[in-house]
Amino acid sequence: YWLMTDTAATLNFLKGNAVARLTVYELSVIPLFLLMGQFASQGGLSRDLFKAASALVGHVRGGLAMASLLSAGAFGAVCGSSVATSATIVDKQNPNAAREFASRFFGVDAAAVTTVGEAYEREVWADKRTVPPAAKESPATLLAEAVAAAFHGRPGFAVSVLFPRGLVSPTQERQLTCWGGNVHSYAVEGTFDDCQRMVKAAFLDTSLSARHALSSANSINLGRLLPQAVYYAATALAHLRSTGKPLSFIIPSGNLGNAAACIWARRMGLPIGEVVLAHNANRTVPDLLESGDWSPRPSVATIASAMDVGDPSNMERLRALHPGIEDLRGAVRAVSVDDAAIRARIVADHARFGQIWCPHTAVAAEAWARLSPEERRGQAWCLVATASPAKFPEVVEPLLGLKVPVPPALAELFGRPTEVRPLGATSAALRDALDAGAA
Repeated sequence: YWLMTDTAATLNFLKGNAVARLTVYELSVIPLFLLMGQFASQGGLSRDLFKAASALVGHVRGGLAMASLLSAGAFGAVCGSSVATSATIVDKQNPNAAREFASRFFGVDAAAVTTVGEAYEREVWADKRTVPPAAKESPATLLAEAVAAAFHGRPGFAVSVLFPRGLVSPTQERQLTCWGGNVHSYAVEGTFDDCQRMVKAAFLDTSLSARHALSSANSINLGRLLPQAVYYAATALAHLRSTGKPLSFIIPSGNLGNAAACIWARRMGLPIGEVVLAHNANRTVPDLLESGDWSPRPSVATIASAMDVGDPSNMERLRALHPGIEDLRGAVRAVSVDDAAIRARIVADHARFGQIWCPHTAVAAEAWARLSPEERRGQAWCLVATASPAKFPEVVEPLLGLKVPVPPALAELFGRPTEVRPLGATSAALRDALDAGAA
C-alpha cells in the first residue's frame, strides 16, 4: 500500500485499520465471556455438568472425552458462547483427565494418537472412501498399545502393530495382541530399530504404496507430534500463570518423538526452559552431544524397553532445527541411565515419596536426581511420566516387595483372547503381511 500511495496515506490507513480491529464487537466481549466462564466454574456449575455427563457416559470406552463434549454442549446451549464454554469445561476436563490417566490411559501419547485416529476417520468419511490397510508401528510400545486402542473398530482401517518378540513386558504384549478385528499384531524377530526400519522401507516401496494407502501413527507422523506439543504448551503456560517463570522438562527418550514435540513447543514461543533427554543404556544421543559424532548403532535391551532405540528417527528433525553441534548442545542435554540405576531409583523414590515409578519414568527421575542442587533449586522441573507401573510388575514388584495396583481398564484386557503372528525382520516379510491383510 505504501508503494502505491505515500507515507501519509499509509499511516492514515494503519491508524484506521487498527481502530477498526480493536473495536470489533467479538473481541471486546471476549473478556466478559471469559469472566462468565470463570464465574460458572467457581460457582460449581461446570463441575456439576461434568459430573452429570460422566455419570451418563463415563463408564464406556472414550467416556472422558464424551463427558467433555456433553458438558460443553450443555453449557454452550445455556450461555451461547464458545469462548466461555472453553474456559469453563476445559477447566474441569483437564484435572479429570490427569486423575484418570492410570485407569484410562489418557496420557500424552494416548491422547495424541487418539487425535490422529479421529482425524483419519473424519478424512475417510469426508472423502466417502475406504482406506486400504495402513501400516501402524511404533518402536515405543507404550504408544503402540495406544495405536491399537485408538484405531480398533474404526471403519476403513486395517492396523498392523509391530513389536520385537521377547523385548516387551508380558503386560505390554497383552495390550498389543488382545484386540483382534481390524488390528493385526506381529511379533518381529528383531529389535525396535528393525521394526522402524521395516516401516520406513514400506513407505519407500512404490509398488506397495500403489496397492495400499499407508500411514503411520507413531512419531514418523507429524500428526502424532502436534497434539503432544499441546500438552507441553498447556503445562508450561499453567506454570507460568501460577509462578511467572518458565518450566523445564526431563523427558524419558527413545525415538525422540516426545522430545521433538516439546522442543517444537518451545520454538513456537512457549515458556519452556531447559529440556533434558533421559535415555536408558542406549547412548546414541548422549554420545552425540558429548563427542559431536552421530553414530547410530544396534539397540541394547534394557528394563525400560520402550526406549531401546539405537537409531532414533526424530534426531533428524532435531538436527534440522539445530544443525550445528553447539546449537544442539545449547538446545538440549542428555543423560544415560543403566538398569542398575533404574532399579535403585524405583526403590529410593518409593521410600522417599511413596511414588511407584515405571522403569521409563524412573529414568527421568534418576536424571533429575543427578542435577546439581543449584540446578534443582534454580528452576522448576517437570518429570514426564510415561506409563503405569502396573504394566511392568515383573520389574517393579520384586524391587518394592508389594503388589502394584492394576487399573480397571488394564485388568479388563486380561480377560480378552490374544492373537499374534510371527514376522521376520525384513521388508519383504512386512510387504507380504500387508498384502495378506488386504485379501
